[in-house]
Amino acid sequence: MSSSFQGPAGWSARFNEPVSELVKRFTASVSFDKRLAEVDIQGSLAHAKMLNKVGVLSAKDLADIERGMREIATEIYEHRFEWSIDREDVHMNIEAKLTALIGDAGKRLHTGRSRNDQVATDIRLWLRGEIDHIIRLLRVTQLALVDLAEQHTDTVMPGYTHLQVAQPVTFGHHLMAYVEMLSRDESRMADVRRRMNHLPLGAAALAGTTFPIDREFVARELGFDGVCENSLDAVSDRDFAIEFVAAGSLVMTHLSRFCEELIIWMNPNFAFIDLADRFCTGSSIMPQKKNPDVAELVRGKVGRVNGNLVALLTLMKGQPLTYNKDNQEDKEPLFDTVDTVRDSLTLMADMASGITVKKDNMRAAVLKGFATATDLADYLVKKGLPFRDAHEAVAYAVKAAETARKDLSDLSLAELQKFSPLIGDDVFQVLTLEGSLASRDHLGGTAPRQVREAVLRAKQRLT
Repeated sequence: MSSSFQGPAGWSARFNEPVSELVKRFTASVSFDKRLAEVDIQGSLAHAKMLNKVGVLSAKDLADIERGMREIATEIYEHRFEWSIDREDVHMNIEAKLTALIGDAGKRLHTGRSRNDQVATDIRLWLRGEIDHIIRLLRVTQLALVDLAEQHTDTVMPGYTHLQVAQPVTFGHHLMAYVEMLSRDESRMADVRRRMNHLPLGAAALAGTTFPIDREFVARELGFDGVCENSLDAVSDRDFAIEFVAAGSLVMTHLSRFCEELIIWMNPNFAFIDLADRFCTGSSIMPQKKNPDVAELVRGKVGRVNGNLVALLTLMKGQPLTYNKDNQEDKEPLFDTVDTVRDSLTLMADMASGITVKKDNMRAAVLKGFATATDLADYLVKKGLPFRDAHEAVAYAVKAAETARKDLSDLSLAELQKFSPLIGDDVFQVLTLEGSLASRDHLGGTAPRQVREAVLRAKQRLT
């Protein structure tokens, strides 16, 4: 017995009553997956060309599909397309509109495919483009940091461990540490893209199709490196989304660490830097305030990206093969992560270019923490004293300097020789900040010459 109920999703003849309005709202995804419209059309056109190539679709039907898709793409671009929750998702909205425009040819487009492999293909196409954009933004952000580092290859600042003054470093060297982090992020994103760039289309619902399709042709048309070789995995795999969000969480972690330092450095108790006004806000009651809101928000948005990663891992952990409706929940965390990473990188590149460095305050802070103590210990070791004995001698010297409220470099030669007779006139070259920096003249060291070379290598890589 056939049912008189007809609906838009292609499965309605199986049912005797329509879904309720609540279920319709609960299951519909068009409100967020309509951002896949462009790649959905792109994938459909490649599929139609393949069907024509293998003799399943006539030349006239292909021409009609291409004409109809051009009209739909124009409507979407001009915000004239009417999205309907009754049609559930982006795929059925576009297919219904295509059929309304061109008739039966629109109904033939879905031959040899399913929404399962269609959506898997759409997400990969869309995410591939977004990864390419994010990689470009990572490079722009690195260049902004490199440019700032180049201006400060000789600017001395405290290097910290445990947020206590440890040894002198240059501000340029400090900035280049973040260039290294973002370079790894760039590499990770490229790895995600490489593993993701295989075509699911052709897996159909789960088992493949009885039609004589040419999956390699479609892969070439869409710029994929190959095809997913197991149909069950092709429609159910979301590893690529999880990998991307994991890589995105590391990007955000690195940006957050830098933002934390900007926030600390901008605090008047440090006063190492100032941020451009366009990245700060004031207070509703305290007129003196200049708050680093953008840096704080980037730091805060790491939480939502980390949450998206946990959401996707949890989403997939109990799913049997193959496609399950749960997978509809993959899109919002993925979309949100893309938006958050992209916006944060865009802001960070601009914010880095607007940093004003207060060199004198950085230098004064180094002198407060006995930052050349390790240099004095190394000096004594080079004079023949065992390191542990040198370490103890310098500890006594630091205690004496602290009591006298002096830096080690302010102690006289006679005062220093109380802690070791090996100390000579040449010790004061070691105790200067510039001497300390210059002595670390090896690959990866903070010597200004090494920082300049690191900047040059980074520029050659990034430009």
